[in-house]
Amino acid sequence: MAKILVIDDEKTIRDAMRDILEYEGYEIDEAKDGQQGLEMVTTGKYDIALCDIKMPKLDGLEVLLKAREEGVLTQFVMVSAFGNVENAVEATKRGAFDFITKPPDLNRLLVTVRNAIEKSNDTEVIKTLKKRVYKINEIVGDSPLIMKVKDTIEKVAPTEARILITGPNGSGKEMVAKQIHERSNRVKKPLIEVNCAAIPSELIESELFGHEKGAFTSAVKQRLGKFELADNGTLFLDEIGDMSLSAQAKVLRALQESKITRVGGEKEIKINVRIIAATNKDLKKEIAEGNFREDLYHRLNVIPIYVPPLSERREDIPLLAEKFLQDVAEEYSDQPKTFKADAMEHLKSLPWTGNVRELRNVVERLVIMCGQEITIDEVKLYAGLGL
Repeated sequence: MAKILVIDDEKTIRDAMRDILEYEGYEIDEAKDGQQGLEMVTTGKYDIALCDIKMPKLDGLEVLLKAREEGVLTQFVMVSAFGNVENAVEATKRGAFDFITKPPDLNRLLVTVRNAIEKSNDTEVIKTLKKRVYKINEIVGDSPLIMKVKDTIEKVAPTEARILITGPNGSGKEMVAKQIHERSNRVKKPLIEVNCAAIPSELIESELFGHEKGAFTSAVKQRLGKFELADNGTLFLDEIGDMSLSAQAKVLRALQESKITRVGGEKEIKINVRIIAATNKDLKKEIAEGNFREDLYHRLNVIPIYVPPLSERREDIPLLAEKFLQDVAEEYSDQPKTFKADAMEHLKSLPWTGNVRELRNVVERLVIMCGQEITIDEVKLYAGLGL
């Protein structure tokens, strides 16, 4: 049952709204002025607030604005006897779902309420999905090395500093990048990822900077590059150590000037992008061998973050394994399984050359192949199958 808060200083309007909406099966609460309405909508959980604009103490637009500042997701439908375009536009700008006039037309009111409830449900689904994604990208562990990573993320995420994440494959560099973006001031804008190792060198410039129609044989239409797609957001350049020298030069120019030019184009396009780069290579060695630009390295390496291999933080393996047991159980809609104590100790002793990614795969394999309590013999049998 949807829950609706009616905020209006006129008791006759509140009574009328209650009669109509309760008849339709909705749960109704009332607030007699803007101040009370703000307190109720920020402390309660409402799908919709039907909010008058002209009220004592706080007007409806102030209630809406303050509620949004508090992170309230309730859908606001503004109500006013002074219906005009200016009020409607201002309400929409401040995040209102819709605007209706007093006295409300019955059909118009009910249609607006139904649509607002659908929007509220969609918002809750998105919120749930975001929580699930955040949980998937959670960095698990309390070892000194991983706590240093977490502490660095907390400090640098709200800044605009460029970050270079280093560490072996499978250690969780991508998760670090996602955590930084999710804690940054750019979280409402996109995080665009580019795997530089997966794109052929002849296509990397088009991938990053886009191209104009006719720039090369297969360029049948204009295409926006990752820099433009990430405008006002974050661009994650994974495995940047594999990027060609010519692409490195263009990335350096983009960082220096905050401008790009599409392949085959002449127009300079202003961009506002935060760069997070990652690599499993020793870039200082790559610089010495002439494979990586030193000036680009210093541009990227404002804040270095080293993500250690699992072999350097074995004390985190039980926490990680328990998390993966929970994650796999949710995926398969089943009860989480458990490890016997000696099975967990054996798990901690394995080499884990594939790091956290390998551990995740092994746990999923054990969940599928084993009983409710996973034994040491089963770990010995199944843990090495991916080698």
